[in-house]
Amino acid sequence: MIDFYFNGSPNPTKVALFLEEAGLEFTPHPVDTRAGDQFKPDFLKINPNGKVPAIVDGETVVFDSNAILLYLAEKTGKFLPPTANKGELLSWLMFVATGIGPYSGQAVHFKHFAPEKIPYANDRYQYEVLRHYEILENHLDGRHYMVGDTYTIVDMSLWGWARMIPFKIGDNAWADFPNVKRLVDEISARPAAVNAVALKDKYPFKATMDDEARKIMFKHIAK
Repeated sequence: MIDFYFNGSPNPTKVALFLEEAGLEFTPHPVDTRAGDQFKPDFLKINPNGKVPAIVDGETVVFDSNAILLYLAEKTGKFLPPTANKGELLSWLMFVATGIGPYSGQAVHFKHFAPEKIPYANDRYQYEVLRHYEILENHLDGRHYMVGDTYTIVDMSLWGWARMIPFKIGDNAWADFPNVKRLVDEISARPAAVNAVALKDKYPFKATMDDEARKIMFKHIAK
């Protein structure tokens, strides 16, 4: 049985998608980051970085969403492309990990949560998010999936973030990325994706981003 530490943000949701797709048995452990659960000593023993997701699989502990996806894919032999495409798989998986995820997170922060509006920071991260999605859009032109001809962990990793493009960029964001939207819509319609998104609704996560939550999540403003 896999212990899965999560909340409803993009990175845990893509791991939930794999668990559902692969039919793996798991025990969910909600980590309410707006209440500070990620900094409790028991969780920091699992992930010293104090972030979700993380899994405990017997004696094995894995944190960082893309590391978890790769671990689970190799453990089960599922949602991997042919061996000849492994380099491509790793490249795009790291593209999401080092580009899409971090820039998306900062774009959301400066657009919605920063205590003061900083036009340069907002413009910088909005530009980088758009640049990264343009790369994905071009890559998906004439392709059904990100790597080869099969649905893989790269598609899952991309879906976790891409399904929230309007929140990151704006309501009209999809107009510039029809290929990405087509892939996101296809994955979102899968029963496993529906279950993955709904998992958070079974637990009482704090819904409001109030001053207390900001001090917990953005510790630099509490100094």
